[in-house]
Amino acid sequence: MTSLAQETQPNDGVENLQPDSAADERYSRQILFRGIGADGQRKLARARVAIVGCGATGSALAGLLARAGVGTLRIIDRDYVEPSNLQRQSLFDERDAAESLPKSIAAARKIAGFNSHVVIQPKVEDVVPANIDALLEGMSLILDGTDNFETRYLINDYAVDRSRPWIYSAAVGSYAVTLNVLPGRTACLACIFPDSPRGMVETCETSGILNSAVNLVASVAATEALKLLVGGASAPELRRTLLSFDVWTNEHAEISASRPRPGCRACGERDFIHLAGEGRPHITLCGRNSVQIHERQRPIDFTEMNRRLQPHGTVRHNDFVLKFWHDPYEMTLFPDGRAIIKGTTDTAVARSLYARYVGS
Repeated sequence: MTSLAQETQPNDGVENLQPDSAADERYSRQILFRGIGADGQRKLARARVAIVGCGATGSALAGLLARAGVGTLRIIDRDYVEPSNLQRQSLFDERDAAESLPKSIAAARKIAGFNSHVVIQPKVEDVVPANIDALLEGMSLILDGTDNFETRYLINDYAVDRSRPWIYSAAVGSYAVTLNVLPGRTACLACIFPDSPRGMVETCETSGILNSAVNLVASVAATEALKLLVGGASAPELRRTLLSFDVWTNEHAEISASRPRPGCRACGERDFIHLAGEGRPHITLCGRNSVQIHERQRPIDFTEMNRRLQPHGTVRHNDFVLKFWHDPYEMTLFPDGRAIIKGTTDTAVARSLYARYVGS
């Protein structure tokens, strides 16, 4: 019998060899589970999974799948570790925050410490239409660890166009939600949410988040990932609903997603506006050390935004403009959602700040 580690994808041309006995011992309790077994464990060792975003949900997903023996994990994130992450982002520690390590690099180091036989491919990048093909090439499954709908719709367009399964996951406050997207078999994200959210959107920065909500959605999504990697897209155990749960109020709901919605822009009409870059706000450099986000379909309530931003910095506004200072950045926000962010010329940083505090 070929060993599990020998079937794992090589890292930079060098195979990580793990004796059969060591692999059997490491995963013995998982192999005993009837839904996985020895054959299923070998399938996990051959699997190649991309995790887009390595914040709260993404880091929990990465940890769970690495410990389960998924052979190759490509972790893609544009951000770095901060002290406020440590309350919920399970792969990071105080040293990572002090050094402002990129999240994908910090995650790769932590995973190497508890499972050196998993191949980790960290990518310190922002997923955009221009690079999504290169970043997701060769992956058998895509997992959502992002913090914004802009990127999720882009992933959805890519997955539907390439017939690649992906799992949507989100958590904010005490609320968690997840959906399996199996192109051609189930509803896609655009079937369930045809349009991007308008106006102000709750984010972890403005509404807070419970780490238990993160761990719930990551556990559910990771389990669905295992089902799919072991049993394929036709596995009867795969959930075919949009599942939501509020861990604080105990309210929960399921919406059927068993069939694509007739007339869906993405999976019905195959109109991939996000993959083409049409669904993204235009972003340009603006003067010295500034970036402008040309969002014009997100009406902003300055009074409510003032309330949300007060805990995070200095806020001032009148009827025409809101200014928010969060060292070393200054955000000028207009009533239609347009923003100028001073303190950076990096459009990925500007997008991240906008998503954190306004929504996306």
